[in-house]
Amino acid sequence: MMKSAVLRLLTLGVTLLLLSGKSGAQRKRAVPAPKHPTKGGCCEEVQALKVQLANVSSQLEELTRKQEEEVRSLVHQVLKLDKQSNTLEDRITEAESKYSEINSRVEIIQLQASQAVTQTSTDAIYDCASLYHKNYKISGEYKLPADEFLRTPELEVYCDMETAGGGWTVIQRRKVGLTSFDRDWKQYKRGFGAIRGDFWLGNDNIFRLTRQPTVLRIELEDWEGEMRYAEYQYFTLSNEINSYRLLLANYSGTAGQDSMRYHNNTNFSTKDKDNDKCVDDCAALRKGGYWYNCCTDSNLNGVYYRYGEHTKSTDGITWYGWHGPNYSLKRVEMKIRPQNFQQ
Repeated sequence: MMKSAVLRLLTLGVTLLLLSGKSGAQRKRAVPAPKHPTKGGCCEEVQALKVQLANVSSQLEELTRKQEEEVRSLVHQVLKLDKQSNTLEDRITEAESKYSEINSRVEIIQLQASQAVTQTSTDAIYDCASLYHKNYKISGEYKLPADEFLRTPELEVYCDMETAGGGWTVIQRRKVGLTSFDRDWKQYKRGFGAIRGDFWLGNDNIFRLTRQPTVLRIELEDWEGEMRYAEYQYFTLSNEINSYRLLLANYSGTAGQDSMRYHNNTNFSTKDKDNDKCVDDCAALRKGGYWYNCCTDSNLNGVYYRYGEHTKSTDGITWYGWHGPNYSLKRVEMKIRPQNFQQ
C-alpha cells in the first residue's frame, strides 16, 4: 500500500513536470520573433529620399530662376518708364521754355502797340534804357526806331531788363560757338550773327548808342559755371574815320585784374585792316576783330573753344585777369546803358 502511494506521487510529479515543460514551450512559441529590416530595404528608402530631395532642389532652382527673370523684367520696365518719364519732362521743359518765349514776345508786341504814339524829342527812343523808362521791362528783342540825324535805319536789339537794374542794350554775346567772329572790317562795321544767339551788334551801331555818356558791363562765365563781371563807368567809341577808337575808364567788378585797360585808347582791327600797335598782325593771330594793342590782355571776340583749355595758342575767348591767356571762356556778354540811368 505504501508502494502504491509512492508510485502515485511519482506519477503525479512526472505529469507535473511534463505539463510544466509543455507550457514553457508554448510560452516560447507565443512570443513573436522581432522583425529587423533587411539591408536592401534600408537602401531603397534612402534612395527614395534622395530622389525626392533632388526633385525639390530642382523645383527650387526653377522657381528661383523664374523669380530672377521676373525681377530683371521688372527692373527693365522701371528703367524704361524712367527713361520715358525723363524724355517727357525734357519735352515739357522745352515746351514751357518756348511758351515763355512766345508769351514774352506777345507781351512786348502788345506793350509796343499800346504805346505806339507820336513821339517828341523829349521821349524819343534811343536804346533799351529809353524803352525801360516806358515800362518795357521784359528782356527780349526790340526794334529801335531809325535815327534821322545820323541817317541810320531801324535797329533790332536785345534788351536785358533784369541784370543790375535792367536797361542794358546787349552789343555782343558769345555762348553757342556756332558763329565765327573771324570777320572782315565791313562785317564788324554793320554787325553779324543772330540776336538771340552769338552776335556783334556792329561798330556803327555801337558808335550810335554811345553818343551820350555810357556805362559798359562785361559778363563772363567759365566752364565750371562760375560767373564774374567787369563794369566801366565811362565807355565810348569814335566813328569809322577814327577806326572806332575805344575809350573807357573807372573799372569795378569781380573779374580780377582790369583786362580792358591795356586796350584803352586803341583802334579797332580786323584781319583785313590792321590798326594795332604791334609789329605783328594781332587780328590775324587772335582770329577776331578787337581793339588790339600789342596784342591782348583780353580777347572777347576770339575763337570759341569748348571746355576751356587751349594751350597750343592764345586765340580763344580770354580774360587774362581771371583765367589767363590759355583758358577760353564759355559765355561772354557786353552790354551798355547811359550813365544817368535810374530805375
